[in-house]
Amino acid sequence: MDIFDAIKTRRSIGKVKDEPVPKDDLEKILEAATYAPNHHRTNPWRLFVLTGEGRNRFGEHLASVSKLSMKEPLSEEDIQKLEKTKKKPLRAPVIIAVGVEPDDGLKIIREEEVAAVSAAIQNMLLAAHALGLGAVWRTGAICYHEKMKDFFQLSAKGEMAGFIYLGYPEINPTDLKKQHFNEVTQWIN
Repeated sequence: MDIFDAIKTRRSIGKVKDEPVPKDDLEKILEAATYAPNHHRTNPWRLFVLTGEGRNRFGEHLASVSKLSMKEPLSEEDIQKLEKTKKKPLRAPVIIAVGVEPDDGLKIIREEEVAAVSAAIQNMLLAAHALGLGAVWRTGAICYHEKMKDFFQLSAKGEMAGFIYLGYPEINPTDLKKQHFNEVTQWIN
């Protein structure tokens, strides 16, 4: 797939089939992450592949973190929300959780570490698309909660960058009309 076609046709696909993704394809996606640019070659990305029972454990953790913001005793509505939260990781056969583990060198700028991991995520999304997979990068407040670091064993300075849900598309994404670059570009000569 031509890189420009890949960039223009990649879409977030949140509805995927419950079919296994070959390990070879997952390894290609993970390798693509490591080719992202990063200042000082710190390799700040941390990648966690969740499949099978790992998705259930992740769902339990998501529910336990969500419960922290709920008042006791839990209402029937809260209990239903927690049950729904537990099942969220089962929406895809594979989740790649992506963390940032910033280097602590004197010249290291934290924002550059986060930017490098964002570039790694984009590489993974493009690689998944090129392999015929659907993917969506999920974040939200729960992603950045302190307890997420515990689940993925990141250091105190680490943080999560998102969760990439992967699988074979169950839907055909529609074309998107994108803003023309001229609307956001200034040429400075």
